[in-house]
Amino acid sequence: MFEEASEVFDNMFKSSFPLTFIVFIPAVLILVSPLPAEAAHEFTVYRMQQYDLQGQPYGTRNAILNTEARSVEAEVLSRRCVIMRLIDFSYEKYQKALRQSAGAVVIILPKNMSTMPQDIVQQFMELEPEMLATETIVPVYFALEDDELLSIYTQTLTSSPTQGTATAAEVLLHTATANGFQMVTSGAQSKAVSDWAITSLEGRLAGVGGEDLPTIVLVAHYDAFGVAPWLSYGADSNGSGVSMLLELARLFSRLYTYKRTHAGYNLLFFVSGGGKFNYQGTKRWLEDNLDHTDSSLLQDNVAFVLCLDTLGNGDGLHLHVSKPPKEGTPQHALLRELETVVSSQYPEVKFSMVHKKINLADDTLAWEHERFGIRRLPAFTLSHLASHRLAQRSSIMDVRPTVDMRRLSRNTKVVAEALARVIYNLTEKVNSEGAPEDLQIFTEQMQVQEEQLSSVVDWLTAQPRAAQLLDKDSSVVSTLEHQLGRYLKDVKRHYVKADKRDPEFVFYDQLKQTMNAYRVKPAIFDLLLAFCIAAYLGVMYLAIQNFGVLYGVIRRVTQPKTKTH
Repeated sequence: MFEEASEVFDNMFKSSFPLTFIVFIPAVLILVSPLPAEAAHEFTVYRMQQYDLQGQPYGTRNAILNTEARSVEAEVLSRRCVIMRLIDFSYEKYQKALRQSAGAVVIILPKNMSTMPQDIVQQFMELEPEMLATETIVPVYFALEDDELLSIYTQTLTSSPTQGTATAAEVLLHTATANGFQMVTSGAQSKAVSDWAITSLEGRLAGVGGEDLPTIVLVAHYDAFGVAPWLSYGADSNGSGVSMLLELARLFSRLYTYKRTHAGYNLLFFVSGGGKFNYQGTKRWLEDNLDHTDSSLLQDNVAFVLCLDTLGNGDGLHLHVSKPPKEGTPQHALLRELETVVSSQYPEVKFSMVHKKINLADDTLAWEHERFGIRRLPAFTLSHLASHRLAQRSSIMDVRPTVDMRRLSRNTKVVAEALARVIYNLTEKVNSEGAPEDLQIFTEQMQVQEEQLSSVVDWLTAQPRAAQLLDKDSSVVSTLEHQLGRYLKDVKRHYVKADKRDPEFVFYDQLKQTMNAYRVKPAIFDLLLAFCIAAYLGVMYLAIQNFGVLYGVIRRVTQPKTKTH
């Protein structure tokens, strides 16, 4: 029987090799078929800043990604998507990816930033300006951690061959058999956004007692900034400043409602846009009021401009000035009243004046009051930060928990009391011992409402407020306009668009995209699989072609030996 089968198979396969292929390929596919493919994981990614300021490009220049994932510990990162978690992030690792011409960098952030250790948060905040200092071709994305994304990161970390692997053969085998992920973005290449309008808002409370009244200007910029626009919530910088400005508008609008407390000062409130982009909204507003009109409260008799910036934390208050105020001026009066209120009511607060000259050689101004100082208007900025270089002012880590409502309420009370003492000329009031009298104006029904401050900060931090995301139709702008309209008169909008020939700023789109992670085998796996299939088919073909010989060998091996007598 075996001899007959041998002849049949031998004749069949010798006469028709394609038949051999048809018979054995299904068996091969069954043997080497991989596990069922998992569905792609889809998640949202937020691209690093891309903008031009005064002709200088910043941030990433690319928005397209279609490459295989690797951990930063891998030896070769060229044309790979480097994935790293924030807890493992360092500037050296980031630079390593850029130096090796990585295809992209994806940094995984925790969903709740406040859960991160403070030293890691501080380190990343200090690195954000470094990442944005120069442009890079490599697209850089941020993603919020979830279980699937964490699993992708863990598997990528496990499958990435490193320098610690023992031999080249092990590296080859590891590379061929490891599971990988192909990272693909669904968006298009980024392009400049044309005719983007930055919106600013103003409102006023008119004083009583004549037309030529001194004007006090209160300013706060409302936009936020960080390494990624869609993650820039700006709770302290400058949600706290805007919240304080609205509360001051509420308090003084009530005082200006009654004839007895209607003061002889005009109060001008300005909520500026583009503050994080060298105060473009303030720059255009000053040009419109000082150069292009004959009727403006800024034309003459400005007592001072007080800018509110980053006031939601800390036990210090710093009045930043470009030129120290002279005695006898309203600016000096405010400085003295701030000192008086702090020392008499809040001795735990450390108040100081910080003098820094305007450096026009810098690409960006340090504080918003410098925009007014350039136009020779007396101005200063109040902040709990002692320096404009501190990282809290421009970080995606500036989220809602960074604002201490008790401290913000206290700082609002300090500013309100000091302003009232200047406006109502209470500076000369002294007690029986000759010391300045400890007057408190905002008490009982007129006290600062911490709940109001908190609700405004909650609302402002409920959505990202990067300037690239807030057009003239945004809900942030319309709601701010509505809030100002509740307390002030003549609320107006002011727009600034970049010059078409020599733009001061240029914004780009594709700042938020959808990324897909597809489970794939590396390219070398296909070569190895093809080699194995070819070897298998070759062995089977030779075995069939020589079936008679093989059969004879098997017979000799399996035939029982005969006993000899």
